[in-house]
Amino acid sequence: MQKAISLKLLPSEAADDADIKNKIAQTLSVKNSAVTGFNIIRRSIDARSKNVWINLSVQAFINEPYQYRELQQFEFRDVSHSDHKVIIVGAGPAGLFSALKLLESGIKPIILERGKDVRARRRDLAALNKQGIVNPESNYCFGEGGAGTYSDGKLYTRSSKRGNLNRILDLFVHFGAEENILFESHPHIGTNKLPNIITSIRKKITDCGGEIHFEKKVIDVVLKKEKITGVKTNDAVVDGDAVILATGHSARDIFQLLHSKNIQIAFKPFALGVRVEHPQSLIDSAQYHCTLRSEFLPPASYSLVEQVNGKGVFSFCMCPGGIIAPAATTPGEIVVNGWSPSKRNNPFANSGIVVSVEEKDVQAYKMHGPLAGMYFQQEVEQKAFEYGGGNTVAPAQRLIDFTQNKISSSLPGCSYLPGIRSVALQEVLPSFIHTRLQAAFKEFGKKMPAWYGNRGYFTNEAVVVATESRTSSPVRIPRNEETFQHPQIRNLYPCGEGAGYAGGIVSAAMDGEKVAGKIAELLLLQ
Repeated sequence: MQKAISLKLLPSEAADDADIKNKIAQTLSVKNSAVTGFNIIRRSIDARSKNVWINLSVQAFINEPYQYRELQQFEFRDVSHSDHKVIIVGAGPAGLFSALKLLESGIKPIILERGKDVRARRRDLAALNKQGIVNPESNYCFGEGGAGTYSDGKLYTRSSKRGNLNRILDLFVHFGAEENILFESHPHIGTNKLPNIITSIRKKITDCGGEIHFEKKVIDVVLKKEKITGVKTNDAVVDGDAVILATGHSARDIFQLLHSKNIQIAFKPFALGVRVEHPQSLIDSAQYHCTLRSEFLPPASYSLVEQVNGKGVFSFCMCPGGIIAPAATTPGEIVVNGWSPSKRNNPFANSGIVVSVEEKDVQAYKMHGPLAGMYFQQEVEQKAFEYGGGNTVAPAQRLIDFTQNKISSSLPGCSYLPGIRSVALQEVLPSFIHTRLQAAFKEFGKKMPAWYGNRGYFTNEAVVVATESRTSSPVRIPRNEETFQHPQIRNLYPCGEGAGYAGGIVSAAMDGEKVAGKIAELLLLQ
């Protein structure tokens, strides 16, 4: 027989298959020999009490042959001679997964990506990190795989209602991800591994007759009587039966293009703040209530939220054992983000700490219209560049000094390779953001206090770096809830993070699949 059961194990027990089998036998009151095997369905860490526990949900096999978990199978069709072709603008997760869905439907995808392939992107990222050279078309945000490729491939989402989450994870495994992403509560691939998976997806698309064109920036749309028939790139016109707009949250030129053509777009709430970095050992101590993290536990993470004067202040894209990266897309701006390798073995832990920004907030700064949030975001990034002193050096402050409006006399070691400069960050950040961050950091210190003399979260060993501003798109491109088409332009399908319908790799991939499925349904009826 097969039984689904829940287990509570010490970290050392959860790392040993024999101990797990023993626990299964005890729980079901059977002999150890009766347990022929098990599949882990879910694994999470519970560190709320003094002792840290691993919670496992398993499918146990009792007195019957063990069967390894079956992965979903996919059938991608040859679309070389398809009667239909769909243009996809952007090769991020929304664009790539929409292309895979079209292949399954027998429709040819043509992906146009303004940036470079994953391998070529690395050279531009190296120049950005080491020399402060920003390539506006190839950086942490633009290029094959999108912003998530070099921001470590976090696959955790709360948006499972938007699509088939298990299918997306199965697809990642199909293209080379480790199977533990299927059951970890916070699955993570790692910046060092995700590029190979993206390359495998690209190969499948092209092997099936789909097309992917790099360094093809879309500069205009081709419209005929409020119907899109194609797009213009820097060197060609590309025609298609439909256009999926999957550009990502930083494609400001696309937002400006749509606005200039009177194509409806709208302000979308977003969040803006800083990235804070602690020694990983400090976060381990505070979260696991220990002086030294067990070898059976991963580097600790955290998720924090606080309401301050009617606004949410929350952690975003927390990176255990990670690195702070320069994520600007235009020279003269400072944007910081974070990433972790698969082993999460760097000595620092960093996280965005951001404040929600609504339309009334930017209107108070005399900014109005659908692009007001984008311009507000840009103005803060430019001010951070000014105070950083140029060449992508970021303005920074020790954490307690930040809450006391005190310029730090020195700064601790930091993973941000271009370097940091001691600055009074109240001069950089809008006051409604700065003051709420100050209050929230103090409250976060109470939630993660010192443990047995070790430092807690609220410490001057932590450094605050500005500015974390690309949490999500500041613009929404509207679409019909049933057809997913733009309400004004037929055959235009806004999709993913850039259009305001996703927030991360998995939700963007689900949105891409959903949109592509609807397009296939409509085209194949014709």
